[in-house]
Amino acid sequence: MADIQGLAVLHYNAADFDIVRPGQFVLCAVSGARIDLEDLKYWSAEAQEAYRGPAESTQAWLKRHNASQ
Repeated sequence: MADIQGLAVLHYNAADFDIVRPGQFVLCAVSGARIDLEDLKYWSAEAQEAYRGPAESTQAWLKRHNASQ
C-alpha cells in the first residue's frame, strides 16, 4: 500500500485496536474509502482489515469464507 500522509497503521483485536503507526484514518479493505479513526466501528481481527460499514464487513467475510452472496 502506498504511504499516504495521515494513514494510520493499526493492529485489530476482537474488541478494539492498537495503533502501530499514528495517523488520522485507515482505508476500507473492500471499497478503499477513507475511514477517520473516530468513525472506525467495523474491522476483522482475523483478516486485520478495516471496513467502512456492515455491508463491506459482510462482503469481506463472505469472500474469505467462500460463501455466496
